[in-house]
Amino acid sequence: MSNVDFIFNIFTDHTVSSSLLRSSPEVRDENKNEKHIVWLDMEMTGLHVETCHILELACFVTDEQLEIASDHLDIVIHQSNEVLENMSDWCKLQHKKTGLINECQQSKITLEEAQQRTLRFLENHVPNGTCPLAGNSVYMDRIFLKKYMPLVDNYLHYRIIDISTIKDLARRWQPNIIKAAPKKQHYHRAGHDILDSLNELRYYRKHFFVS
Repeated sequence: MSNVDFIFNIFTDHTVSSSLLRSSPEVRDENKNEKHIVWLDMEMTGLHVETCHILELACFVTDEQLEIASDHLDIVIHQSNEVLENMSDWCKLQHKKTGLINECQQSKITLEEAQQRTLRFLENHVPNGTCPLAGNSVYMDRIFLKKYMPLVDNYLHYRIIDISTIKDLARRWQPNIIKAAPKKQHYHRAGHDILDSLNELRYYRKHFFVS
């Protein structure tokens, strides 16, 4: 079983203990590499950073060949009933369906604790200020990092690898190839969605970035 299959099974098996789902960020990688890529996805209460909040964050690291090079981090952040009630109807429907609203209500992890766990995870796996952030429309996650987790934002390189940009270019330049790209599952859970992003970039690499 590959690393990505193992992580996917963890995210999809709801019988796994919460301690396994929230893997410890204390595992240290002694071979931290500036060519590594940090993959991150969030679920939020909406897209307006001034009024919306982070519900969930998932993160792992790959090497430059897109092979998973770390354990994974998956954090559900406690949010008050007031914050959850102020979500849009779409967010309420999706996050209730996935169980995320209930998990946020049950979680004991504060925003600051989530920031510190994420920072320790990055410190253990990648050098400071050298590795880009990757994901689909990951600029939006970066905006929320800047506001709510500035220590994490400052630890990352300023560049991002936005898989959605590659998708949009491929749709215009190679429409036949893009039709066969892996279909997004749209789980609307951070762990599932970031694995989808990784698999999507692997497909584009195979078909577009040919040596």
